[in-house]
Amino acid sequence: MRMVDHSSAIPLMSLLNDMQASALAGDAATRENYTFGSATAVIGNAGTVIIVEAGDARDRSSVWNAEEFRLLGPAPTPVRQRLVDQPWERGTADVRLPVHLTARVPEGLVYLGTGRVARAGTELRPGHSEHLLTDCVFRLDTSLSRPDLDRVRPLLPPPVLPGLEWLSNVNGNRATALDQFITGWYPAMSEAPAQPSVQAPTLDLPDGLRHFYDLARRHPASLGVQNRIIPASKLRVDPNEMIVFGEENQGGFVWSLSQTPDDPEADPTVWFRGYDEPPIAEQEPLSGFLLQFALFEAAMGADYLALPYEPTGQQVRQLAKGLHRVPLRPFCPWYPTRFYVAPGLVLHVSGSADDDSFSVWAGATHRSALAPLANAAVEWNQFDV
Repeated sequence: MRMVDHSSAIPLMSLLNDMQASALAGDAATRENYTFGSATAVIGNAGTVIIVEAGDARDRSSVWNAEEFRLLGPAPTPVRQRLVDQPWERGTADVRLPVHLTARVPEGLVYLGTGRVARAGTELRPGHSEHLLTDCVFRLDTSLSRPDLDRVRPLLPPPVLPGLEWLSNVNGNRATALDQFITGWYPAMSEAPAQPSVQAPTLDLPDGLRHFYDLARRHPASLGVQNRIIPASKLRVDPNEMIVFGEENQGGFVWSLSQTPDDPEADPTVWFRGYDEPPIAEQEPLSGFLLQFALFEAAMGADYLALPYEPTGQQVRQLAKGLHRVPLRPFCPWYPTRFYVAPGLVLHVSGSADDDSFSVWAGATHRSALAPLANAAVEWNQFDV
């Protein structure tokens, strides 16, 4: 039996025409239509109706997964005001104007029920006096079943996934492993910048870090999205004469290397230092650290995510079953992290078996790469299949 959205008394997945869908927003005299990109928003005195095209796409508004509906802007000011600035009916604090979500298929508009704004992004662009709504994620009040999801988000054929050739080089030739992973995971820029990759001639950098910068010229996203490797032109030396080459996104900690021009190490120790704390050595030298950094950031910046809610040790083992463990010692002293991989998939696990408390994050280059995790008996915060 279909669940019913009682705010409109329309059965979920019902087929509507444009007039029926627009009527959900309120009286015709109060309604305004706004089209931006592939989406249309109808705003009225009784609510808001959002219309997107059925399909699976990262670059336009769409149904994203069984729980999420994504709206991509820039959206007109009235849309931002309704969805972000004024989510409550004026003068009635306990009544929220509903947002009705629909997806267009060849036969008409499929009614997905109502949704609530989970997060939204705005920015002030040159030439505009107000912030523009750049993106908005809705959580569906009722999750979609797999058949219903396939109806409004028919999957595209999966591409060739990045392979695991690099894994066999982790403890043989780490420079090759890093090269194979980064070039396999990240699309290359059509043209690399013309300037030299390392613009810090006064600093004596180890070959491993220079190699990473050479890769980042064609694959700039490999410099990080959560944490980052500092661009070569902005490297600095701290008061202890250490080269600071990496940092946490909020400045909570940095990674550094010793300067040893007279007796340079081929594969130097990486030092982790929190704010106003003594440095701690990473368990892997630079060659292993850079591969771990690349794996961590690839998962964090992936388009498709699988984020379990408070998994136990048993659930972690279930998630990792069938994946390949990367044979490196734990990454990051504050949050010891291990990595598990499959084609197009990186899963990292932080935490301790002592208190059975873990944090797990999986990122993939395509929805199909998350398939090995689908049968795990866990509660998901987000699962982009």
